[in-house]
Amino acid sequence: MKRGQLSPLLLGSMELKEQVLTLLKQAFEKRNDLFLIDFSIDEKRHIEVIIDGDKGVSIGDCVEVSRTIEHQIDREIHDFSLSVQSAGATAPLKMVRQYPQHIGRTIKVKSGESEVKGKLIEISDEEITLEWSERVPKEIGKGKQTVIRKETIAYNIIDQAHIVLTF
Repeated sequence: MKRGQLSPLLLGSMELKEQVLTLLKQAFEKRNDLFLIDFSIDEKRHIEVIIDGDKGVSIGDCVEVSRTIEHQIDREIHDFSLSVQSAGATAPLKMVRQYPQHIGRTIKVKSGESEVKGKLIEISDEEITLEWSERVPKEIGKGKQTVIRKETIAYNIIDQAHIVLTF
């Protein structure tokens, strides 16, 4: 192999990646309520696809996307394994499109040194609003009172956001 040339294995992996991305695009054109969260192919050609949906993701949705990919790739050319799964309840929210389905749920947002946990009550194209109750000392007299706090956080400063599961 000459210097600057890609090995056949690496070239085949790049070709496989492009083919899978094209097939994913086709799958999401058919099902525009679903969208890609993450996609990877490792050195053993294990393809991992993580999807989410505007109204969540069912097992049937994962099977549908998996079949769209699997039935269109020639196993005589590419030997691979495939896993299509939903983002999951505990996975971080990575895309703005994931927030609307979680309105009314409690989320924890980390932004720099700050961490806020509250109910997601509002979203816009640029930011989210969280609401929570907090016990604070009374301004007059002894004891504490419960107050409702709200904070608006821009998407571009969110380092990490997770749904808080309650049982």
